[in-house]
Amino acid sequence: MEYIGKYSNYAWPNRELSAVVPGNIVLGALHMIHERSEDKICGRIMPQGGIQALETMLYTLDYINNQSNFLPGIKLGVLAKDDCDRDIYGLEQSVDFIKGSIANIGGSSYKCRDGSLPENDVKIIAGVLGAPSSVTSIQVANLLKLFAIPQISFFSTSPELSNTDRFPFFLRTIPSDINQAQAMVELVKLFRWTYVSVVYEESSYGMKGFSEVDKLLKEAGVCLAAAEILMKDSGVAVNEEYDKVVHRLQRKGKAKGVIVFGSDQEVGEFMKAVKRMGATGDFTWIGSDGWGARGLAYRGKESEVEGAITVQPLAVEVPGFKRYFMNLRPETNKRNPWFIEYWEHHFKCKYPGSLWTPLNEEYNQSCTGKEQIDESNGFELEAQLQFVSDGVLAFANAAKRMHKDLCGGRYGLCPAMDPIDGRTFKQYLLDVRFKSMAGTEFQFLPNGDGPSRYRILNFVQTSPGKYEWRTIGFFRDGNLTIDTPPIFRYENPVHPSSECAKPCTATQAVIGNNSCCWQCRDCSKYQYLPTRNACMECPWGSVASTNKKYCVSIPQRYLRYDDGISIGAMGLAALGIVITCWVAIVFYRHRETPVVKASGRELSFVLLGGIFMCYSMTFVLVSKPLTMTCGAQKIGIGLCFSVCYAAILTKTNRISRIFEAGRKTTKRPKFISPESQLVICGGLVACQIVISLIWLLISPPLAMAYYSNRDDHQLVCSAAIGSGYMIGFSYPIFLIIICTIYAILTRKIPEAFNESKYIGFTMYTTCIIWLAFVAIYFSTANSIMIRIATMCFSISLSATVALACMFTPKVHIIIFHPERNVRQSMMVPRPAFGKNNIPNNCIRVDSGTQSDGKYGV
Repeated sequence: MEYIGKYSNYAWPNRELSAVVPGNIVLGALHMIHERSEDKICGRIMPQGGIQALETMLYTLDYINNQSNFLPGIKLGVLAKDDCDRDIYGLEQSVDFIKGSIANIGGSSYKCRDGSLPENDVKIIAGVLGAPSSVTSIQVANLLKLFAIPQISFFSTSPELSNTDRFPFFLRTIPSDINQAQAMVELVKLFRWTYVSVVYEESSYGMKGFSEVDKLLKEAGVCLAAAEILMKDSGVAVNEEYDKVVHRLQRKGKAKGVIVFGSDQEVGEFMKAVKRMGATGDFTWIGSDGWGARGLAYRGKESEVEGAITVQPLAVEVPGFKRYFMNLRPETNKRNPWFIEYWEHHFKCKYPGSLWTPLNEEYNQSCTGKEQIDESNGFELEAQLQFVSDGVLAFANAAKRMHKDLCGGRYGLCPAMDPIDGRTFKQYLLDVRFKSMAGTEFQFLPNGDGPSRYRILNFVQTSPGKYEWRTIGFFRDGNLTIDTPPIFRYENPVHPSSECAKPCTATQAVIGNNSCCWQCRDCSKYQYLPTRNACMECPWGSVASTNKKYCVSIPQRYLRYDDGISIGAMGLAALGIVITCWVAIVFYRHRETPVVKASGRELSFVLLGGIFMCYSMTFVLVSKPLTMTCGAQKIGIGLCFSVCYAAILTKTNRISRIFEAGRKTTKRPKFISPESQLVICGGLVACQIVISLIWLLISPPLAMAYYSNRDDHQLVCSAAIGSGYMIGFSYPIFLIIICTIYAILTRKIPEAFNESKYIGFTMYTTCIIWLAFVAIYFSTANSIMIRIATMCFSISLSATVALACMFTPKVHIIIFHPERNVRQSMMVPRPAFGKNNIPNNCIRVDSGTQSDGKYGV
């Protein structure tokens, strides 16, 4: 293509340029002399992967040809072309490698009539060294296999090229990306990353590399946050496209680790986008060999690349090459037609007499040719040049072995090797084994790949503004070894974690379907983890175990005999029982005395029996809830009170009727005999028994678990829940109310009949106790134990009130004042005139409650 320059018109690129070394066996070579360009096909000179690789090839050829006994009488030659890092352009350049084969179709090359070869005869290419790029190597391999020309690449790492069915004549001195991908994933595992992104270029190299990385990441249980593509031609992918890639990575901010599988040119543009988007220092780069330690990728972007860890095929420096290269001069290095252009690029000057290019017309100064290449002016040696040298040595050693086998080692080529058969030559290449110029052993793998050996590099800032690539470890035959801890950044040496979510503890549920992105949810004390994905509620009455694997039952609570409150309640009840029994004994022994008779002997014993039952209920209530004890509670709590207050009600009713009748008539009221009183009392008690039986039938007794809250687990009788027990208390409350009313009505009875006064005291106090009890009963719905304890004390206190008020005065007289325990003490003075105006100063009326039933005379 012709360009109009500042000073003259010129063709660019110059497709005819070739580096030629004459020889008996000629190799083709395809190098990446120039980088790609947006509008010029070929861009600037590539100093490391281009010119240095070409010079390494020439240097190794000199090394071989200078050994007279290596290939006796045979010189290795080369025809080297430039592919400008473009697959189509490289394919076009490779056509020169098949011209000799095409001319030889039919068994012989073109010859003159006298049998001599024409002067412009095109040599048959025995093998091709290159191309550097995988995508170009694939195109060239498809062409060369048609002519059975072996090909050895020194930089192509795509796994696709390991397919011997598709590429039967392709070999390489560098290992496949399958191994490189494994090394990169091992680095991810070393950092314990579980969530990473991958950026790869749109080429066979990038896509095949990504495919292998993706597969290995899945096998390692590492999740892929994002997979972004870098277009192969950076000129086509405008800045906005690279910016979008970085933006999408930023949106996956938790994925701090990013695997970058690409070539130096694309990665260089990508790092510029990182800077534009303000993402410097946000990510840790795990890089492929296509850009690691390559100036095009990191120069001018050092801060963005800092901390990167890249995988480089393990290569050692070719002995003597650095000195050789630094001593090259344009005037002496004529075999390399691009060296002057490199000189101009390196020293930023125009070499006198050189052809104009789109690049050197920008330089304002002239080169002297005396400049010196060294590190002080930016020279940097490519780290992987050994693979170029090994490629040349592989061809040379295979030719040497082939010459020995087919020509018997005689001087010069024999007809069996003129021309060289590509299929045979390829087999010799697979079998070749030699020591490199650096002394390392080399042998192709059975599929033609180079041995799996890698160096792990870390791009670090050694001091402010100064950066270097450091070797921190190696990856050999699937084993990663790190000798020096990697450094992230100068101010922050530790590489950040790259995980979507922190690992959940053993007691947390993993919420989310993604295997890497989840939320950790703390299970409450009432939840356990049957699986790792959900907290499940434990049944009421249980809590989760410490490790959340199962539920543990909360110990049941119920009143026990050894509880303090139970001991207090039973102590009070026991004391009451003892006193009640003593009073009963006293009454029984003095049952014929006036005091006992006057108090209603039979009903007194019934009342004492009811009081005894009240005290005894405490022991039933504090027993462990069982079906039997629950049934006893249902019957007993109402029955004991009914017995007490039925007896008291019968007493008060009898007194009231007697004195009410005494005001109106002298006729004796009905049903005031002891027998009648017992029948009335029994009838009142029977009502309670009927109520209890109906209650038992409708709601059978049941001991059950009760949970007032999630931390509670009580064993209770079903009747204790809610207002159940109030059913049993309803009838006794009714009796208490009636008794209280009668106590009020009989409060003005003459003083000799003072039992009515004590009945009044009993009922007033009982009402107070029961009002307090009902309030406490309904306020303790959540604590059945307190409710039961309150019931125990209330029942005992009610019994105690009845015992104290109804029996203490009488026992006091019987024990301490027996002189008052006479019939006269039961008499009351009457008015001077009775109801019928009959003088009766000495008339006596027996107590209205006495057991013999006498009513006046």
